Amino acid sequence: MTAENASQLWPAESISLARVIILFLSLAACSVPPSQVRIPPSSDGRVTQTGIASWYGPGFHGKPTASGVIYNQNDLTAAHQTLPLGTRVMVTNLENGRSTEILINDRGPFAKGRILDLSYAAGETLGMIGPGTIPVRIEVIDSPHKIQSIRASLDYTLQLGSFSQLENAQQLRDRLAKSFSDVTIIPLQRKDVIYYRVQLGNFSNRGAAEAQARQVAQTGFPVVIMEK
Repeated sequence: MTAENASQLWPAESISLARVIILFLSLAACSVPPSQVRIPPSSDGRVTQTGIASWYGPGFHGKPTASGVIYNQNDLTAAHQTLPLGTRVMVTNLENGRSTEILINDRGPFAKGRILDLSYAAGETLGMIGPGTIPVRIEVIDSPHKIQSIRASLDYTLQLGSFSQLENAQQLRDRLAKSFSDVTIIPLQRKDVIYYRVQLGNFSNRGAAEAQARQVAQTGFPVVIMEK
């Protein structure tokens, strides 16, 4: 084939386009592997936690969260097991380096080995909708209560009454002790008043607390599950 024939088959514009495509493919092949993604450093003085995050979306959209606010999957929010509701955190995807600020307004996740349940919008921002779970770093930005460390999980107890008179608390404790063990009276100082709270048990997960609460409720005692 002569050069003249080749130029007719491959116009200059086509040759230039082919060179661009080859250059693009070469650059893509040399892209930085995920393991070498640069993760922004955490800010000095912030309380942090690392672990696995998941996301939750359509099935919970429009339903109340633990904070009482209606869950909107399009808001940048998340569920955490122990951080005070209303806490603002910076969440970083440790696989791609993306970060976003979110509000903790719900409780969870309760799946073993996970520390955070992100809203659909937060998950999409961090690039995790496809994978489903990602390793993350949580940094506390602001919280309603002072936080020195982030607990991995909450403990729970059942509260069956709170009284300003110790005698009333003792009477309820004695009635409960006939059917249940591990009933205690816990004093709580509120300004100039001491309240005596009658509590039952100590549970490492909410599921166990809910099971015991159902048993107590069946005997006619009002019961509230409390975070410790």
